[in-house]
Amino acid sequence: MNIIKQLSWIFLFSFLGEVISYFSPVAVPGSVIGMVLLFLALQFNWVKMEQVEEVGEWLTSNMAILFIPAGVGLMTNFGIISSVWWQLLLVIFISTTLMIGLVGLIVQFIIQRSKVGRKAPGLSTIELKGERISD
Repeated sequence: MNIIKQLSWIFLFSFLGEVISYFSPVAVPGSVIGMVLLFLALQFNWVKMEQVEEVGEWLTSNMAILFIPAGVGLMTNFGIISSVWWQLLLVIFISTTLMIGLVGLIVQFIIQRSKVGRKAPGLSTIELKGERISD
């Protein structure tokens, strides 16, 4: 019975996200809006983590199965994709490279601004979870 309650919470937020997406002028998928709503509910303790934890862990551990329909959908449209495969590959390569670079810059910025584990104000050595990081 506990799993049904947890699944009901997740379906409720998914449904709310779809409703908001339907009436919203902004083209954001309902599933994304539902995840944001669930995050906010968990953040503000409107929903306790224990109320969705077991089903959430099961869904994330079986996430690969959930991507099978998307992969099959790509295979059924292979005729369309085959004419623009090199453009898709180029976009994937450029966006991945930019994202890795951006995440690296953000992490460096956060580490440099962080005062956690610093011995003196001028040092650039930080200790995070028992590991020493220095420039």
